[in-house]
Amino acid sequence: MAERIQKIISSYGVASRREAERMIQAGRVTVGGKPAMLGQSAQAGIDEIKIDGVSLATKSDYVYIVLNKPQGYVTTMSDEYGRKTVVTLVEDVGLRVYPVGRLDMNSEGLILMTNDGWFANYVMHPSHNITKTYEVRVIGDTAKAIPQLCRPMEIDSRLVCAVSVKLKKHTDGGDILSISINEGRNRQIRKMCAQCGLEILSLKRVSIGNITLGPMKTGHWRYLTEKERRSLIDMGNRIVES
Repeated sequence: MAERIQKIISSYGVASRREAERMIQAGRVTVGGKPAMLGQSAQAGIDEIKIDGVSLATKSDYVYIVLNKPQGYVTTMSDEYGRKTVVTLVEDVGLRVYPVGRLDMNSEGLILMTNDGWFANYVMHPSHNITKTYEVRVIGDTAKAIPQLCRPMEIDSRLVCAVSVKLKKHTDGGDILSISINEGRNRQIRKMCAQCGLEILSLKRVSIGNITLGPMKTGHWRYLTEKERRSLIDMGNRIVES
């Protein structure tokens, strides 16, 4: 079935529809070897669509990776302010891949990257409630804050609460909390902690569903196994069915 080109590009997770429209207007998109026109339609998987000369991935080209993101990198394909992006850390994958969700520049840890738009949208969709766990070093009254974090609170006009909050370790440099959430809203943990009187010193995502960083070094990546990929899909299915 034919669809607008910007919709196809968006479904692959490469860019939003608005960003795709800008790509088309800038002459960066071709269909069948000819420059695409805004409003033009095509058939995904049949018509060859390229961005900057690179074809949108077919199913046989799909890759799924786990990156241990360092601080100081933004999770976008490009950045108008010239900041470092996670894309530069995975150039040796050999295919165009993009982040599944986001981690803010000052956070580190696990982020999934892929060229499979369906998978990216599935993992990010709020109805699937896939749990993400973070190790957060904080300063403040954690004994008072932990029960507050587990109760509903309003963040950006929406009610949110942690799935679980545990005190992992008390150190002279601050308490280390393990916080699990499943909404994944913009800077959610930072906003929740601030609302509970905690100052965050460091924030690291350590797992998404059953996927963990393990011994992977910061800045390194590995392929997601088929078992791991399937576990995320199964987890979302179980939640929706229940």
